[in-house]
Amino acid sequence: MGIEEAIDLFYNYIANERRLSERTVRSYMTNLDDLSKYMEKAQIGSMEELTSRDIREWELQHMGAGESPRTVRWRLSAVSSWLRFLQRHGYYDTDLMAKVVAPKQPRWMPVFFRESETEHLYEEGVFGDDFIGRRDRLMLRLMYETGIRRSEVVGLKEGAVDITALTLKVRGKRNKERMIPIESELAHNISEYIALKQQETGDREWLFVNGSGKPLRPESVNYIVKKYMTKLSRADRISPHVFRHSFATHILSEGGDLMAVKELLGHENLATTEVYTHVTRDHLKDVYRQAHPRGKAKK
Repeated sequence: MGIEEAIDLFYNYIANERRLSERTVRSYMTNLDDLSKYMEKAQIGSMEELTSRDIREWELQHMGAGESPRTVRWRLSAVSSWLRFLQRHGYYDTDLMAKVVAPKQPRWMPVFFRESETEHLYEEGVFGDDFIGRRDRLMLRLMYETGIRRSEVVGLKEGAVDITALTLKVRGKRNKERMIPIESELAHNISEYIALKQQETGDREWLFVNGSGKPLRPESVNYIVKKYMTKLSRADRISPHVFRHSFATHILSEGGDLMAVKELLGHENLATTEVYTHVTRDHLKDVYRQAHPRGKAKK
């Protein structure tokens, strides 16, 4: 079977039978087209001629070009899906990926704001005192104090807040709801903000809206976070999700319970939450090295 024919069969399957998104289909095809061009240069004209060594050399070519392990793993994943499809449907009977080893991916460590940086959110003069300034102040404090995702922020409605019970009802991934406790000061701030929002915009449905009373877009949340936090923080990356990382990291660094943090974040897998324990350990080591006399001596 020719290479192009094998790729066309896979394209028809994912685009027309499975009806994957255009973006996903394009991702698969980008990598398979790249492999096809490599094979053409290597004068490999059929699937029968393709070997594990060829795929491995293609992998090494991209690694040699400076691509990250994550990108190379993404490329290999596309090739693996393609070959599995061909095997399952009887077009091909060789397991080439069994001898291909993907590059190890460095342990991912979340970026977080330091506690001294988040304290600025509670200082006078950081935000304006008009509706927009008070909205921005509440939004950033809410993200830091609850750890909710950007998508959950824009999806919040007034009814999600129970001022009396001091809880916030959040609808997360796969439409799963969870209750997050909030402190009385934050609840009071939310109550005051809602009254101002209704007066300024007339909206009585969404929690965070623009000046016209329409719900904020995810891009607007990005802009608001960067507007303030680029001035207040020296973090390597500034985004709404960094508040989520900060929420978890700061709780655990103060001795918070890991299972409780898992539930507050809405994680299904404890392993996803456990990464924050590594962050707090590494952070404590850094503090020791920078501040303790013996830590400095051994650097």
